[in-house]
Amino acid sequence: MSKPIALQLYSIRDALNADFAGSLRRVAELGYAGVEFAGVYGESPTSAAALCAELGLQVIGAHLPLPLGEQQEYVLDTAAELGITRLFCPWMPPDRFATADSIRVVCDEINAANDVARARGLQLGYHNHDAEFRAADDGVLAFEHMKRLLDPAVLFEIDIFWVQFAGLDPAPIVRELGERTPVLHVKDGGENYGDPMRKYGEGIVDIPAVVRAAEAAEWLVVELDTYDGDVFEAVAYNFNFLVEQGLGHGR
Repeated sequence: MSKPIALQLYSIRDALNADFAGSLRRVAELGYAGVEFAGVYGESPTSAAALCAELGLQVIGAHLPLPLGEQQEYVLDTAAELGITRLFCPWMPPDRFATADSIRVVCDEINAANDVARARGLQLGYHNHDAEFRAADDGVLAFEHMKRLLDPAVLFEIDIFWVQFAGLDPAPIVRELGERTPVLHVKDGGENYGDPMRKYGEGIVDIPAVVRAAEAAEWLVVELDTYDGDVFEAVAYNFNFLVEQGLGHGR
């Protein structure tokens, strides 16, 4: 079934920093149904949310630090100003997934952050890279430890490129996770670290097969970490690819 398509705004961060309102208008003109923020809000998260509402773009969530310690109130206040119900931890250093003991510490932190988020009516999720899908020192995939140790209420925002990059097929993983992956990051790229992201169909991921396997996903999110060319041309191409394949739709 076709799913609404959002853009992870990290993809166009340089354009947003140069012209925030104009760049968001371009996203809306391309037909996107929603956006996911990642640290750039123009004048403020409040004004960013208001502009999205004016443009008909649903704010589906944001990449933010874990709401713990000195950052706790900043994260919670930002979420409130954006009017979101889901926030996602976007990254942790790869070495934190190297051992079973270090993974346990990571999961304890995420669980503590989840308690804080839930107390404010928020859902917390974790966005993977490739380190989570490689074996720890005990030979077990870090992700298998995470599934076991994290509170079941913690969501997984699966980035399908990084799963594939680690040498695994993302399709059975997103199928098994089901409703625990309501937001799917749809990305394609090459086989080497540091390569720019590629338009759908030009990289290592079978985009249609993986998206179809994510039956329970509520949103498809287009994302390019980097791109060697006109990024707006790429995000337009990827949006149209999903629509033409019958996988996604805009507003």
